[in-house]
Amino acid sequence: MAGVVTALVSQKRNAQRINVFIDGKFAFSLSRIVAAWLKVGQFLPDEKIEQLKQEDAREAAMQSALRLISVRPRSEAEIRERLQSKNFPENVVESVISRLKESGLVGDVEFARLWLEQRQHFRQKSRKVIAMELRQKGVTDEIIQEVLAESPGDDQTAYFAGQKYLRRIIHLGKREFFQKMVTYLARKGFSYEVSRETANRLWEEISDGSSKFDGREDTEKWDNLDG
Repeated sequence: MAGVVTALVSQKRNAQRINVFIDGKFAFSLSRIVAAWLKVGQFLPDEKIEQLKQEDAREAAMQSALRLISVRPRSEAEIRERLQSKNFPENVVESVISRLKESGLVGDVEFARLWLEQRQHFRQKSRKVIAMELRQKGVTDEIIQEVLAESPGDDQTAYFAGQKYLRRIIHLGKREFFQKMVTYLARKGFSYEVSRETANRLWEEISDGSSKFDGREDTEKWDNLDG
């Protein structure tokens, strides 16, 4: 394929792609940023053409990864899986992840901290459930334990969850209130002990008029945490 560049033409459907013609024939296309240094009349040996194709693949993979993390933060495993699904070569995938880590755009410790913060504050999930979710995202147990050690305990998170649920059951008698509150908290992954103690605390606050329930709801910071 080695030869002289005879034309560089923008694609009609994608102006960011450049069609490269060698010796009067279409040879391959490149992203505009990779093709920027090419000139008509320039001789391209085979090894240079292969290098350009590798650079183009890395640029395409990088843009794909950036679109992915623009929705919400992602773990390294999530990005790797998405790029692999698009059939990018393994060396290209690893190169992109390395660049993202070096630039601070990707890192499993920071990702785990953000995930934990959002799940505790906005969805009031237990630490056990959050740890399971992070494992599913490909985060190592070492990082998970490190991040959990920095976080509030389940008592505080369960209390916030109970406050949000209070509007639905505040009119109930004690027995039914306890049953529904404990069941609700258990569904969020909290232990029976934490759920029971939280139900007791909320019932006492209702009884003595010190409940902080104000009827307001938190809103999600990320529209779709699982998107």
